[in-house]
Amino acid sequence: MRIAIATPIAATRRTGNRATATRWAGFLGDLGHEALINPPSSWDADALIALHAWRSAEAVAQFRATYPNRPVVVVLTGTDLYHFLESEPEATLRGLDLADRLVGLHDEVARALPKRFHTKLRVIHQSARGRAARETPDPEVFEVLVVGHLRPEKDPFRTARAARHLRRDSRIRVLHLGGAHEPTWAETARREMQENPRYVWLGDCPPSRVRRLMARARLMALSSLMEGGANVISEAVVSGLPVLASRIDGSVGLLGPDYPGYFPPSDTNALARLLARAEDEPAFLGRLAAACAEREPLFHPERERAKLGELLAELR
Repeated sequence: MRIAIATPIAATRRTGNRATATRWAGFLGDLGHEALINPPSSWDADALIALHAWRSAEAVAQFRATYPNRPVVVVLTGTDLYHFLESEPEATLRGLDLADRLVGLHDEVARALPKRFHTKLRVIHQSARGRAARETPDPEVFEVLVVGHLRPEKDPFRTARAARHLRRDSRIRVLHLGGAHEPTWAETARREMQENPRYVWLGDCPPSRVRRLMARARLMALSSLMEGGANVISEAVVSGLPVLASRIDGSVGLLGPDYPGYFPPSDTNALARLLARAEDEPAFLGRLAAACAEREPLFHPERERAKLGELLAELR
């Protein structure tokens, strides 16, 4: 099959949608298909995979109008599920109605979807590359990674603020990897570094550097207010890096309901307490690591590729 992948993200942006599109294009090639991301309108595709229901709504409508009998798959993002279904319901629901299948990226997606779409829904967990060799952590500091672009949905400075509440002799240092989508976010990050000696903003980093830092760090914190199924959790888990995460569906759907490292969204004090426990209690850090290890098989590339193949087999 010739499969068009529609994504609203420009080719130069390091975002979850773009990473998914690139990874799936590779998997589709492995499965014997020809895949092209955002192809020209003249490209005669046999099927469409659209990432982001609302932002790709026009692409979905155009493809359906041009090829009414060819399959359409819509991949649901966090903003689709937890924002645009309420703020832009007409366009978002139209995209879901036009799709033959909907793909969710975590196990709790159905909770946010109207019931009429449940029979279309399939869950495909995002994978990550094989584990990088763990490096010996710096004994002088307890590095905590925050991996995510600076935008409201990520609540990007929550971990930095929590670090301000730690005891004076804490060794925690927060390393934040992610680009600023607006100049004001960069200004806030620079100001936080000036005022908070525990916080370092490294800006947008290539995947190779993210992997190296994950191999060295002791912990990752994800404070998002909404997620469609954060690939950064997959990456941390396969890297052997324990995670603290806000208790939102997008994280619970990846780490499981009984994971011991959740905190209420936007709760700075609760996150600070978990950070302190992770630093001070090796047994707690070990529990986080063991719980992550139990979830690791979900995030193997072979599994994601197989699930994608099963999806296409349904549509033939």
